Amino acid sequence: MTDDKKPTRNTRSPVRPALGALSGLLAGFAALAVAELVAAGVRPQAGPVIAVGGAAIDRTPTPVKDWAIRNFGTNDKLILQLGILAALVLFAIALGVFALRYRRTGAAGVLLFGVVGAAAALSRPDSTGPTDALPSVVGAVVAAALLFFLIGKLRIRGPAPDDAVSPRDDSSDGAGWDRRGFVILATAAAAASAGTGLLGRALSGSKSREAAASRADVVLPAPASPANAVPKGAQLRIRDVSPFTTPNKDFYRVDTALVVPKVDASTWKLRIHGKGVTKPVTLTFDDLLRRELIERDITLTCVSNEVGGPYVGNARWIGVRLADLLAECGVKPPSKGGRADQLVARSVDGMTIGSPVEDVMDGRDALLAVGMNGEPLPFAHGFPVRMLVPGLFGYVSACKWIKDVELTSFDDYDAYWVKRKWARQAPVKTQSRIDTPKPFARPRAGSVMVAGVAWAQHRGIDKVEVRVDDGPWQEARLAAEDSRDTWRQWSFDWRATEGGHTLTVRATDRTGEVQTDKRTGTVPDGASGRHSVVVTVE
Repeated sequence: MTDDKKPTRNTRSPVRPALGALSGLLAGFAALAVAELVAAGVRPQAGPVIAVGGAAIDRTPTPVKDWAIRNFGTNDKLILQLGILAALVLFAIALGVFALRYRRTGAAGVLLFGVVGAAAALSRPDSTGPTDALPSVVGAVVAAALLFFLIGKLRIRGPAPDDAVSPRDDSSDGAGWDRRGFVILATAAAAASAGTGLLGRALSGSKSREAAASRADVVLPAPASPANAVPKGAQLRIRDVSPFTTPNKDFYRVDTALVVPKVDASTWKLRIHGKGVTKPVTLTFDDLLRRELIERDITLTCVSNEVGGPYVGNARWIGVRLADLLAECGVKPPSKGGRADQLVARSVDGMTIGSPVEDVMDGRDALLAVGMNGEPLPFAHGFPVRMLVPGLFGYVSACKWIKDVELTSFDDYDAYWVKRKWARQAPVKTQSRIDTPKPFARPRAGSVMVAGVAWAQHRGIDKVEVRVDDGPWQEARLAAEDSRDTWRQWSFDWRATEGGHTLTVRATDRTGEVQTDKRTGTVPDGASGRHSVVVTVE
């Protein structure tokens, strides 16, 4: 007996799921492109990727932030943006495939993108109001409509339930759907999205170019109080030791800004107000340049710097004495009866940094800086104006892109990092670092130069010592000192013997405090401990 039926085979084809995924990607691309165009008209920081990234940074646990800074350095923000884009790609692909079966629900799911982006934009501390939600909302609506129509071209012709495909869809080899219509719509969508994105970039770029032009027009006046010449002998001629003055391009950058703010100096203003301010003032950039400027070498340190880490640098800054400005506004330090003990600096990106008024006004060279190493501040380091206070970690003193100074009290207000469990006050700790030899180096036996830098800003370095293995501490040779607000280089001529060795360094500051050997993490007020390197002498 024979069977007249032909054997069946699985005719399921990957073509339509792949095209569904492509539809999701095109919708996601359109959402980002349209959002970028709208953000150019609102403000670039309102774009969904920047807004969501900023919100993610704000909500990231401190240990994770420290891990990212340690492992990625200044690339941490790029990694975050790439992660957000990767998540959006996966979300878009999943929605596109899902929409093949549930067209309306899948298209509506795109609106979730808009809700998340809008909520993130409105939650940012620098939000300017409801208009910040527009880029995400408009982008999501356009993307939802595009996905709906693209999936419509992929549906099999014929009767089917209202929001579900015919059973024939799951086993179709592609016959019956509108190939030509899909190709035309997909191609047009891709081209339109690309054009829209480029237009948005161009419009945003024009604002950046205006800011760049304003920086190019800045001519820094000669300071009324120039910095002393760097003493001869402050820079040791030893290979691999950090230069005494850190070039701008090499100066560390640690902040929460996903995109470096590009502020037009011609429109920039600074407001000083708050508790104890009897004469509030609003200053322009030109107002600052017309004031008496001072120039100083000052070393800055980030609280996220691990023992032996790279987030410390020294530069020559030019700016206005902050204490003088505050005094003109009627502000007095607490020790002289002042009502405010905290100065809250606000950045254009919404960052808030709280500094002790007493420290700002105790005679140290606290600055509103306009220049760095002989040129206007680079954008990455705060152009047009940043604040810095010698002797304090950056998170309590070094507000970049500053736009507002409010006098208040520590009891009344917690700044950004304090809300995240960092200390309210954080003087720089006495630290030292071995720059050479590098960890796991293999120097030859004999004379090996051990050298590096030490810092204790606003106290100064009095002594540096080196220990080989568990031997006695031996005093290193100190380079000439520029000032107590700058780091100091040191060197030690080691008579190295063959084998593995551990080199450890410690510093003593001018108050007599010896760098502690107790190892702590960066939270809540900076890392402590002694830097050491392991080498093998051959």
